[in-house]
Amino acid sequence: MEYKDYYKILEVDKKASKEEIKKQYKKLARKYHPDVNPGNKEAEEKFKAINEAHEVLSDEDKRQKYDTLGADWQRYQQTGGRTGGFDWAQYAQGANAGGGRYTYQTEDEGSDFSDFFSSIFGERRGSGRRGSMRSKGQDYSAELTVFMEEAFHGVKKTFTLHDKSLRINIKPGVEDGQVIRLKGNGGPGRNGSEPGDLYITLRVPPDPRFTRQGNDIYLDAQVPVYRAALGGDFFVDTLDGQLKLKIKPETKNGTLLRLKGKGFPVYNQPDQSGDLYVKVVLQLPEALTDKEKELFQQLAQLRNDK
Repeated sequence: MEYKDYYKILEVDKKASKEEIKKQYKKLARKYHPDVNPGNKEAEEKFKAINEAHEVLSDEDKRQKYDTLGADWQRYQQTGGRTGGFDWAQYAQGANAGGGRYTYQTEDEGSDFSDFFSSIFGERRGSGRRGSMRSKGQDYSAELTVFMEEAFHGVKKTFTLHDKSLRINIKPGVEDGQVIRLKGNGGPGRNGSEPGDLYITLRVPPDPRFTRQGNDIYLDAQVPVYRAALGGDFFVDTLDGQLKLKIKPETKNGTLLRLKGKGFPVYNQPDQSGDLYVKVVLQLPEALTDKEKELFQQLAQLRNDK
């Protein structure tokens, strides 16, 4: 049985505070949660290891014991549980510092703690946590698709998770991969403790009409060659409806027009928006009539005469 470095598993320093451990645990638990990695055995084992590490490092008594024993945990076993003048075996059996007893709820299934954990803390594989201990419910993870137009304007979504209907208000400006926390919508707490939270990862699929870079939006505008040559008004379709552009005479192909403040809203800052960049793509006429061909020939002759 090999020694488990719980600090390494949670990717925290040995001097990490309780809040740092909690924050890192939530981050890793979301990353390796079975719901996010269906059928991935490696992620499942990693998730179990993360939970076990958090079980120890988030509990002051268990963390103290783990830090005291360290890599000498095998010697602890050989000495009958007595190390450093303290009878850890008594601790493992359930005695608390005040002489009372902890009671355990034991089940044959339901715990994924390793033999290493059981050898130190006296909780056999398959045993639950202390029956009288209050613990927050498990956090849940889910993904939700939000289309670019919905991300621009904001949207209210209703979805079902574990037979429970939930409604979420998504504010304008969200990005692909952004995580929204719904407090209290995770698993139920133990012994009256608060429920866990639900972490929703938003997925914003690409839109073929637009490219988003941060809060700026880029789009191509197919401008007729005569409009680019002569100038004038031109309308483009944007995420916020039709927008009128002023095309200057002799505008070249590939010209980039910037419309300040017409881009994506900045998340949680309703008065701020990015910019809209419109690329002029000259559109050549097709299926020319005889009259149009004649006019183009006249134009060509005029240009050649210069």
